[in-house]
Amino acid sequence: LYEGAFESILILVLINLERWFHNLFSVFQIVSWVMLLFSLLLVIQGFKMLRKIGRPKAGVDDTTILVVQGAYRYIRHPIYCSVLLLAWGVFFKDPSFIGGILVLAASSFLTATAKVEERQNLNKFGDEYVQYREKTKMFIPFLF
Repeated sequence: LYEGAFESILILVLINLERWFHNLFSVFQIVSWVMLLFSLLLVIQGFKMLRKIGRPKAGVDDTTILVVQGAYRYIRHPIYCSVLLLAWGVFFKDPSFIGGILVLAASSFLTATAKVEERQNLNKFGDEYVQYREKTKMFIPFLF
């Protein structure tokens, strides 16, 4: 599922590549750059927290401790959120119908991936994860 999101984003990048730096001060470009910047900051902090606090056995996705600090204090999936922001940031470089389909596909793949991971985390961390899930949002803090 995760690979489908990256494939969609790669196609989006290729479609929008020639418009990447076109009309830099348009609303769409400013929205795009803000999303891309937050994407970068979120992925850096997400990986840092997983490595520092999560004590992974092997890769960062195999943590032994539930991370609830940093961005994880507000959202359960900051790394997936960063990829969502990347997808939407690339989309806003030059919004189009095809781009809309691709960004929605990427968003769907990432949401499905997060739901699979939530089931795994529930099995791994049990009640601690249930309580954490009740206090946080999946991707966007303070929404609903």
